[in-house]
Amino acid sequence: MSGRPLIGVSTYLEAGTRWGVWELDAALLPAAYPRLVQRAGGLACMLPPDEPALAAAAVSRLDGLVVAGGPDVDPVHYGADRDPRTGPPAPARDAWELALIHAALASGTPLLGICRGMQLLNVALGGTLVQHVEGHVEAVGTFGTHPVTPVPGTRYASLVPEALAVPTYHHQSVSRLGRGLLPSAHAADGTVEAVELPAERGWVVGVQWHPEMGEDLRVMAGLVAAAG
Repeated sequence: MSGRPLIGVSTYLEAGTRWGVWELDAALLPAAYPRLVQRAGGLACMLPPDEPALAAAAVSRLDGLVVAGGPDVDPVHYGADRDPRTGPPAPARDAWELALIHAALASGTPLLGICRGMQLLNVALGGTLVQHVEGHVEAVGTFGTHPVTPVPGTRYASLVPEALAVPTYHHQSVSRLGRGLLPSAHAADGTVEAVELPAERGWVVGVQWHPEMGEDLRVMAGLVAAAG
């Protein structure tokens, strides 16, 4: 046994994916996610969408959970009408990841939400989303960067105490914060860039950016340390 904590990472479920001579449905995840887990000292495993009733059983086998980035959260989950700029829904993934989040919160399993994962954490706790913000996507298919500033006294600030330029690619953001969530970093335009639950409720952090696309390991290392 290596002693490394087992970190589950949620995945896409895509129809008609092509590789080599094959065109099949595929559960997939950009390799940067498991690589980030590995670089931070964890063992990575993939969690493709499954029956939501099985989420607690899946989480019980993990030491930590990452809810990865991906498609827009269906606004039906936070009681909003669909903005025309909101992307198509991913109902199986929404249902599975919401169930994973609730299971992790109930069990005290350390949890990190990345981009969509942070937004879904907010929704799971009764919060809402801004369905379109300008200036956080540099170009289609291209990660940009912008600085985020930590809120002093937060868990995030204890991990990353300075303002940091982060890899970013999102057009949605937190509007009303979910129950108990605290904002722990902001962009220059005021966008909430990180959220967390108070320490007494366990290690629960969400970041709006994509740490897997950068070199800074500190947020993921914090999750891995909590999971160990």
